Amino acid sequence: MAGGLAVGIYSTSSPEACGYVAVNCAANVVVVEDNAQLSKILQVQKQLPHLKAIVQYRDQLEEKRPNVYMWEEFMELGRTVPDSQLDSIIRSQCVNHCCTLIYTSGTTGTPKGVMLSHDNVTWVSKRAKDMLGFPDHGVFINYLPLSHVAAQILDLWMPMYLGVTTSFAQPDALKGSLLTTLKEVRPTVFAGVPRVWEKIEEKLKAAFNQSSLGKRKLVEWARGIGLQASYSRLDGDGSVPWGFALADHLLFRKVREELGLQRCTLFLAGAAPTSKDTLEFFMSLHLPIFEMFGLSESSGPHSTCTNETFRIYSCGKELPGCRSRIEQPDAEGIGELCCHMVGLFCQVRHVFMGYLGMEAATREALDEEGWLHTGDLACRDHDGFLYIVGRIKELVITAGGKNIAPVPIEDAVKKEVPIVSNAVLVGDGRKFLSMLLTLKCQVDPESGAPLDELSPEAVRFCQELGSQATRVSEVLSTRDPAVYQAIQQGMERVNQRAPSRAHRVQKWALLPRDFSIAGGELGAWQSGSTAPAPPRPVATSPPTARPTWWW
Repeated sequence: MAGGLAVGIYSTSSPEACGYVAVNCAANVVVVEDNAQLSKILQVQKQLPHLKAIVQYRDQLEEKRPNVYMWEEFMELGRTVPDSQLDSIIRSQCVNHCCTLIYTSGTTGTPKGVMLSHDNVTWVSKRAKDMLGFPDHGVFINYLPLSHVAAQILDLWMPMYLGVTTSFAQPDALKGSLLTTLKEVRPTVFAGVPRVWEKIEEKLKAAFNQSSLGKRKLVEWARGIGLQASYSRLDGDGSVPWGFALADHLLFRKVREELGLQRCTLFLAGAAPTSKDTLEFFMSLHLPIFEMFGLSESSGPHSTCTNETFRIYSCGKELPGCRSRIEQPDAEGIGELCCHMVGLFCQVRHVFMGYLGMEAATREALDEEGWLHTGDLACRDHDGFLYIVGRIKELVITAGGKNIAPVPIEDAVKKEVPIVSNAVLVGDGRKFLSMLLTLKCQVDPESGAPLDELSPEAVRFCQELGSQATRVSEVLSTRDPAVYQAIQQGMERVNQRAPSRAHRVQKWALLPRDFSIAGGELGAWQSGSTAPAPPRPVATSPPTARPTWWW
């Protein structure tokens, strides 16, 4: 209401990355959770010329410093400001003013501040509600970072629009407490990135495998019924197979109760493609996951599957009022996905205002006709469903000039060899393709760092092969013949389906540890220095000419 902008920073970011965002957006107040996060800002404080105050809202300050406040002290500063001053600021705001800044991950370069207007977030919230049929007065649960556009739209803006309750999970939700929170809250909508759904899948599979032989047979039978029913629904057949009611009573309802999802009517996934195996696993439990597509620049969701329009491996159809274009499609209909908005008086109500202080980058993302170039490779089927097949900048161009999308090959290897956690295709500018592989292992619940112990699923995989390995180091130090042979055979099966010789993986290697934020292989862009601050976007026009939109 006061006309300020909230800018999220990931709690896992380094001090340098925190400093880059604070300088780039010209932050004058930085709010931190605890002393650990405060120490990051103090390390780069001298590089923040606009900073007036740091506010800590949890724990007590370890040391009293100038312009560093606890939350209660900060609130006291505003008691002398008359309400008339706030009312005046509220009246001065317009729907096309910047409302929030979302910083891109920086995977393709320097992070960019995506400016979203009040109209962007309210328009998208309404359209998503209309298409997905979010229940009024329901309960959402937040456990993903609010610095990500998906969490902002689903856990902040939509609840305000719908009047639903948002329950905030504990900080260690992704380290194990999420299930406890789910059982307590029993949300009516649950959204997760693919890795969250994979973790739930692994937990359920482990529980199924620990059951007696009779129960395992029952689960196998019920899941077969559930998968058949789900695929019948995809084909437009409203009938369910014989035994579905019994399977629902014996398994499906119990799984929902165990997960705290008995009231849930929508199961959503986004931010990255979900594997077909994971989608089919939950389909077999009568828990269809609807994949969504969107990006910060489109104010979150652009397309989604729904109860009425659902295709496995598809990100569905556009929200009402949005449209897509596949630019320069190849023979298979694959090209860059571009987003637009259909309307008589307004053209881009879900497309962002621009990148903060980066007009050249804005013009690169938005062409003269108002099309947003996503950088994603996509295709569309005859029924209008969109499929994301990769990123343009992810393409591997071999020394022979072949353009190869790595993601389908990497996913195929992980499917053929279940012990593999991550697969990275290497081949840009090289004569042939190679692949780096990591094995599934247990994770330190505190730091998130991968441990040497193989995951229970990986141990079972080894035992089925006749290997006694229980650690990653054991597999690598002995070049375990059973494991290495299984990986090679899986690689050969993938190569047999390759469309050409250039798409075949010629060599592969196992790495000694899995990827993690703690290890430095994963995470947002890290900067060794801060960047100059652009003009602060308070109640200003976007960098490129845009009309003012009014309801």
